[in-house]
Amino acid sequence: MSLPLVEPDLALLREGRMLIDVRAPVEFAQGALPGAVNLPLMDDEERHLVGIAYKQHGQQAAIDLGERLVRNGIKAARVAAWRRLLESHPDAIIYCFRGGLRSQVAQQWLMDAGLERPRIRGGWKAMRQALCARIDAAAEQPLLVVGGLTGCAKTALIRALGNGLDLEGCARHKGSAFGRHPLPAPSQIDFEHAMGLRLLDLPGPLVVEDESRHIGAANIPLTFWRAMESAPRLRVEMPLDWRLVQIHKDYIDDLWEVHRQQFGEWLGWALMRKQLAGSLARLRKRLGSARLARLQRLQALAFREHERGNRQAHEAWLAPLLTEYYDPMYRHQLEKHPEQRFLHVGDWESCLEAARAWAVEAKQPA
Repeated sequence: MSLPLVEPDLALLREGRMLIDVRAPVEFAQGALPGAVNLPLMDDEERHLVGIAYKQHGQQAAIDLGERLVRNGIKAARVAAWRRLLESHPDAIIYCFRGGLRSQVAQQWLMDAGLERPRIRGGWKAMRQALCARIDAAAEQPLLVVGGLTGCAKTALIRALGNGLDLEGCARHKGSAFGRHPLPAPSQIDFEHAMGLRLLDLPGPLVVEDESRHIGAANIPLTFWRAMESAPRLRVEMPLDWRLVQIHKDYIDDLWEVHRQQFGEWLGWALMRKQLAGSLARLRKRLGSARLARLQRLQALAFREHERGNRQAHEAWLAPLLTEYYDPMYRHQLEKHPEQRFLHVGDWESCLEAARAWAVEAKQPA
């Protein structure tokens, strides 16, 4: 009996279909399809041994070894795991690396247990190629880049637009020394897949935040990065007191909420303090020892005041962080790139309206 197949259609991802990734855990950790659950056919060691057998003795030897490795209840346990998932997601689809032997074996085991589910033709590789092709195609779409000093709420502006692509959200990083997220960063592959998935719903003009090519541990794909470099720009300009409110929200309030939810009150507080202190310490080379020591004292005092209920005490170190570190660095970047053209320079609301007007104009036929 032939085992059913579905084509590697990105609509599966847009629809949020449940996907069962039967690759080994080490492969899944390197990058999976969005929304997939890892229920492997073989664990990492079993995969390693079967791979050796395949290279040395061929496919049948690998299949025979695999069958021997999963005897004594292991096979039954893995089929049971797939069945439990299918009870809540009966339309789930199976995939492995190339849609070949491993997903076929998983299908056959399920078929023997009375369940028929399709696998993706070409597997993970075919779907990844389609997602990467979507990113390359997006580089050809009209593109607008939003820049501005730290604390100008550029990410909030991107999110307020129906055609905004939040690259920092895809990277799970705010793109600065203080931008690390408490949860682990995605792999490069998962970052690209998150980009591609978001772009499925953005066929027209795109708006992104001005970023370096590196956002935390992730790199913006080269074709898209080159399009960003040559794209027109907006620049948000807001006063220092407004920016301080925003950076306090980003660096203190929002960060604390994530830590508290993930780790609880006591451990979350300790980990947040450690993260912010470490972020500041990493600026030693740029700030110099004396200025760093002053900011570290102010940061430590702010945490003590925060514990007493004075959350605004952080402005004592956040304000000089803006004026003595972030602002000079941004202005230096502007001076390095005098060729950049700005369609509009103004406050947050006017830049939001300018981005919307640009999108309407960009949709008009040439």
